[in-house]
Amino acid sequence: MNAPVRSLAFLLLTVCGLWTHPTHAQGDVMKECAAVLKEQILAQAAWALAQEPVTITASASPRSAGGKHDFYSEGDYWWPDPDNPGGPYIQRDGQSNPDNFVAHRQAMIRFSKIVGALASAYLLTSNEKYVVHAWKHARAWFVDTTTRMNPSLLYAQAIGGKVTGRSIGVIDTIHLMEVAQGLLVMERSPANNKALYAAIRNWFSEYLVWLTTHPYGKEEMAAENNHGTCWVMQVASFAKFTGNQELIGFCRERYKTILLPGQLAADGSFPRELKRTKPYGYSLFNLDAMTTICQILSDEKENLWTYTTPEGRNIEQGIRYMFPYVQDKGKWPLPKDVMYGEQWPVAHPFLVFGAGAFHTKAWFETWKRLDHLPVVEEVVRNLPVRNPLLWLDASNKRN
Repeated sequence: MNAPVRSLAFLLLTVCGLWTHPTHAQGDVMKECAAVLKEQILAQAAWALAQEPVTITASASPRSAGGKHDFYSEGDYWWPDPDNPGGPYIQRDGQSNPDNFVAHRQAMIRFSKIVGALASAYLLTSNEKYVVHAWKHARAWFVDTTTRMNPSLLYAQAIGGKVTGRSIGVIDTIHLMEVAQGLLVMERSPANNKALYAAIRNWFSEYLVWLTTHPYGKEEMAAENNHGTCWVMQVASFAKFTGNQELIGFCRERYKTILLPGQLAADGSFPRELKRTKPYGYSLFNLDAMTTICQILSDEKENLWTYTTPEGRNIEQGIRYMFPYVQDKGKWPLPKDVMYGEQWPVAHPFLVFGAGAFHTKAWFETWKRLDHLPVVEEVVRNLPVRNPLLWLDASNKRN
């Protein structure tokens, strides 16, 4: 189609109301999303206002090799060896050990829920009380020397009798993304504490240095499955919060040249996730992460939503592959997940983000009817984006 014909087609579609500019589509989805979630958001914010800060310093494990301010967790799928009690743990892929230490992760998820709810309520109401309370929690986690978390993950996803920490532990901090995004939304508030905000931004800058220079961070970046995706998703989120344009550009290129061509098959599936013992849940998780990257890093100059590799791969294919199995899970043609399979799907961000990017109402309608407040811990830990309004808000675009 030549340029004049394209221009005429654009004019006709616009006049007839059949085409919407992506920016307008995102705005329309945000309004509809706000209407769906308003009651829930205000209820969650009321809960959040009643919560006092609880950081990782409130709990500890005698098995941690770190100190009071070091985040610690244990590998979910590692269990005591029944043939060697007291020896190194053994792996049961996809099966979470309920006796492992996860209190720090739970505290971080709680923190994410609190800030996410407060920031979403602020978006809806412009009430400064939500901002003031969010700063209280953020100060405790990132600034107060008695309660803050160190900006590193040396002791995450440890394995009993094997290692004191691992590179894949980097995935645990995906739950800081909605903290960063929520604070970014509230930056424009008259109640913004500029000195505190600068100190928090410095914490994230230090963490970005660790993520991009420490061997654990580099190894996680190189992972060829959802771990590599989540590294880019986190770094993109924190780089946006800190205004690190170099890392924003790096993440865009990594999505285009590594993640998309390396993970997405021609049919829109993620073969590395399909090989796992939880193929359904991992496919949903990786698609959520991929689309969140697109949502974070797309702007007027560069649109990752429409980017297509030389081989013809793009993220729309990924959504179209999974959508029928979200709309009707009974159609899933592959083995069921070994654990928690019945708890999926929920209100996945790829549905609402994709609806805005590709103007597909069926995706939004499916998102509307799914569970927006899951309580099963396994689901919650694999759903870092729980407050889509924060990510749809065009006013905080800083790329």
